[in-house]
Amino acid sequence: MGSPVFLVGGGWDRAEVYEPFLREVRGERRVGCLVLDEGDGAAQFERYAVALRTVDPGCVPVPLLVPLGGRFEPEAALDGLDGLLVCGGLTPAYQEALSGCLGRLPELLAARGLPYAGFSAGAAVAARRAVVGGWLVDGVPVCPEETGEDLAEVEVRAGLGLVPFAVDVHAAQWGTLPRLVAAVARGEVPYGVAVDENTLLAVDGDKARVAGAGRVHVVRPAPDGAAVVRAYGAGEGFGL
Repeated sequence: MGSPVFLVGGGWDRAEVYEPFLREVRGERRVGCLVLDEGDGAAQFERYAVALRTVDPGCVPVPLLVPLGGRFEPEAALDGLDGLLVCGGLTPAYQEALSGCLGRLPELLAARGLPYAGFSAGAAVAARRAVVGGWLVDGVPVCPEETGEDLAEVEVRAGLGLVPFAVDVHAAQWGTLPRLVAAVARGEVPYGVAVDENTLLAVDGDKARVAGAGRVHVVRPAPDGAAVVRAYGAGEGFGL
């Protein structure tokens, strides 16, 4: 965890959730926006570019479009950039696009002093063990089917390891907190955070702090296969 990490739980109502991330962007303030291109990549990029420029008109968003089924090659892509935003979309597809550089990307960010921001899918894949989707645990529903990200059983895959906890997103809006609770209670992830939309969790070193309109729900394991949940609002923080 060499560089600051900023995790946005989704939503488009509060562009200011990007402000803490943009404060960490140095140099020419060029922010690479990694978008999985499912045919509308340019339009999706522009949506993030508008949000970033709304907060900081001096920011220069740069499109990093990866075709569906393609792989992200960070060495060349990060040249000339001052920060990286991994955007939202189908979380399993983002994990696949990053699967070839899971070890290299965090090292490059740290070596070059680049802050990382993840929006929705980009937040989920920042974890060491990433909850990428699913809505069933052993065939039993734990969250709405439409939140499954094209997966049935809840699936945990290798992530970037930028944060030590698992991340779920759209927590209050999509009802995904029980999915994370199940993953923690089953020991598939060490612990986790579920982030509401329009909400930011900023991680720097061994501390995390909440900003924005909603809450961050921290899920930790308890004895006998149970889990304990504590919610934190804007201005509150916790240790990792």
